Amino acid sequence: MTSEPLLIVGAGIAGIATALAAAPTPVLLLNRSGGARRPASTMAQGGIAAALGPGDAAQAHARDTLIAGAHYNDPAMVHWLCAQAPATIAWLERQGVAFDRDADGALQLGREGGHGQARIVHAGGDATGARLMQALRERAQAAAHIHWQDDADVEALLLRGAVVAGVRTRSRAGDVREIEARGVVLATGGIGAAFARSSNPPGADGAGLALGMAAGARVRDLEFVQFHPTALDLPGARSLPLITEALRGAGARLHDDGGRAVMAAIDPRGDLAPRDIVARTVWRAQQTGRRIFLDASTVTGDWAQRFPTVLAACLEHGIDPRRQPIPITPAAHFHMGGLATDFHGNTSIAGLYAVGEAACNGVHGANRLASNSLLEGVACGRRLGAALAMRAHASATGPARWSERGPGLPDGQREALRGLLWDAAGPVRNGTQLAAAWRHCQDAGAAGWQMRLAAALLGAALDRRASLGAHWREDAQTPAILSRMAQSA
Repeated sequence: MTSEPLLIVGAGIAGIATALAAAPTPVLLLNRSGGARRPASTMAQGGIAAALGPGDAAQAHARDTLIAGAHYNDPAMVHWLCAQAPATIAWLERQGVAFDRDADGALQLGREGGHGQARIVHAGGDATGARLMQALRERAQAAAHIHWQDDADVEALLLRGAVVAGVRTRSRAGDVREIEARGVVLATGGIGAAFARSSNPPGADGAGLALGMAAGARVRDLEFVQFHPTALDLPGARSLPLITEALRGAGARLHDDGGRAVMAAIDPRGDLAPRDIVARTVWRAQQTGRRIFLDASTVTGDWAQRFPTVLAACLEHGIDPRRQPIPITPAAHFHMGGLATDFHGNTSIAGLYAVGEAACNGVHGANRLASNSLLEGVACGRRLGAALAMRAHASATGPARWSERGPGLPDGQREALRGLLWDAAGPVRNGTQLAAAWRHCQDAGAAGWQMRLAAALLGAALDRRASLGAHWREDAQTPAILSRMAQSA
């Protein structure tokens, strides 16, 4: 590359979509992991929400998104995203993604919790994320304007004056590289791996969020963490296989180890209630010593075609989901908070941008609607990449300094912190536990960047004393709500 490139940190769906849309601007795509390790996008099973079916409309999709987000969303962002969904599906098809279709050639549309219509588009059944990543990665690797660098952990941002103008990377072998850039996009994913139980890969630990925070970028809504209600319950495992919500859309039902239905008395939508409600109900049942299972024995069709990822994960652990109930647990799944961005992906620091789960533009509100995450990553990535391609490159001036993320915690302390966050900031929270955990992280903040990030999340959760969306404070609930949830436990 003969000129300073646009640096994109993160090679998931949002990062690759941004890189493709930035053509012909030269792009250097930095991948923290090697090619063999999967980003969270690859693990996405649910699909992409788009109002494409008879009688459906973008307005209905937006209404469901706002309801799921507890109307804490940015309405303009919501209506834009939902209106973009059909065009996003069409763009992905042009990139080589083959979505599932019926015998007549029409898109097969599934339904998930919180959606009033069947509007979930899949590719390869529950292997949607993997299919999208394969197609987009092949496109990016063939694009002349995109260059890749694997094994590149961005540990510091270069600032010239008040403008981000580059990064410093370090490989696993300790090799250091300093790279100047026309702009830096953080597309580093979420923070699920910071919790003891997570559906995310180990790399989704908030490293990019911590990098932006260290530079002084504004953050928002850190307290809003979505817990998927149905991950495969594997005691001692760090990254749990996801049991897609589409199974409940296809008729699977939750019950406890005594055969009692879990959701019947909790919500009129039953097993298709929004994720936060289901996750809290399952979590409360677990606190009483009960195990929760998903019975998918009534789900029809070819599992190898409809749910190949779930089938393979369950069989690997000796469970045939077509005949045996699947043990499930809630797991940290998606972060609605992140680096605060405007409509176009700008953070509060010039030259620094964020997209995908690392960003918070208000579209998800207090609780993301199922299958809106891949949609957001692609749609917002395309918009950001196109905007940066048209933006004139102005060299940053002023004194240069490095903003360091700082050292990380040793393995043992990271494991302890994951347990602390799960207990204090899991699906059900209270002020006493939050305060104690926050004080611990504040006192130990110098030990590593993970402690400082955890302290920020816990502080935000402590400050929000009322429940909202996925942030559930049991010490702020009405007696009627507490009574109904306690009766179900």
